[in-house]
Amino acid sequence: MTRSGRARDTGIDRRILAAARRHLSAYGYERMSLAAVAEEAGTTRQALYRRWPGKAELAAAVVGTLAEDTPARTVDDPFAALVAELTDFARAVSRPGRMSLVGTMLQETTDPDVLAGYRARVIAPRRRRLREIFRAAQRIGLIDPDADLEVGVALCTGSWYARALATDRPPKNWPERAAKLAWRALGGTNQSA
Repeated sequence: MTRSGRARDTGIDRRILAAARRHLSAYGYERMSLAAVAEEAGTTRQALYRRWPGKAELAAAVVGTLAEDTPARTVDDPFAALVAELTDFARAVSRPGRMSLVGTMLQETTDPDVLAGYRARVIAPRRRRLREIFRAAQRIGLIDPDADLEVGVALCTGSWYARALATDRPPKNWPERAAKLAWRALGGTNQSA
């Protein structure tokens, strides 16, 4: 069975998602207005609602666009892989609107499904890659075999957020500094095999 009517304009989808991303970052989930998003996107509320039935679904779609396609790294040199992963993290979280979007996800009023989607698409893949790097370092004896890898993961990304809150911006050499700190916290002394 074929559908009659016009083909869906994917340009409208992109404009709505871009406007929603800006509004979510600027105003948070609770204050994001679908009417304002539609207006900024140059479309109607009806067109928006045909694509997303409500604010939670639109916010979840925005979160879906944030997923990074960072492939798993070969971990011949775990410390270099850690620095590279943290460099990618710093680049991603420094994009316009990203820190305010992180703040939005921490608001108590953010829809639980939107937060779950953000954790699944953005947070979990990064944490998984960091754990894999630390496991590789454990396998070749560069960090303690009984090190608490979750602490290492939290030190890595948490140090960025702490610096970003306390100062204007983490320093350019933050990836190397954070990697060394996490490495030492996990009992690592040598940074290469």
